[in-house]
Amino acid sequence: MGNDAAAVRDQRQRKRDLLARLGREADIWVASADGHGLPCLVPLSFLWDGEAIWLSTRRANPTGRNLLEVGRARLSLADTRDVVLIGGTVEVFALDEAPVATADAFAAKSRWDPRRPHSGSPYAYFRVAPTEVQVWYEEAELPARHLMRNGAWAV
Repeated sequence: MGNDAAAVRDQRQRKRDLLARLGREADIWVASADGHGLPCLVPLSFLWDGEAIWLSTRRANPTGRNLLEVGRARLSLADTRDVVLIGGTVEVFALDEAPVATADAFAAKSRWDPRRPHSGSPYAYFRVAPTEVQVWYEEAELPARHLMRNGAWAV
């Protein structure tokens, strides 16, 4: 999409587009950092439950450790021409602590169930509650890109 002013979406349309993408896309980029600021970026399967994004990874890998230690994450969907950046706080759930309906929906959407026995260190669920959301197509939409700040939707 170019810089055509007629094609610029208002914030309501961007929110509708964002919610549709969160419902249909399977993977999301997860950026985290340890307590010293060492960054880590990985793609993970996710579930949007209407309020938060659920991820699952091993507790002992760098992303799992970072999410446990720091309690914050930055997420992004893959398209660089339709940018979605989500910052949020992280709540950690053992596999048997997550709501069963959420775990079942995660498994159905991702076609992978972290509750099944796996070799290696255990998995956990990480619930990312958005506190900041930015959405834009290229430069023309930058001025109104903030759809959420401090956990409150602008629209």
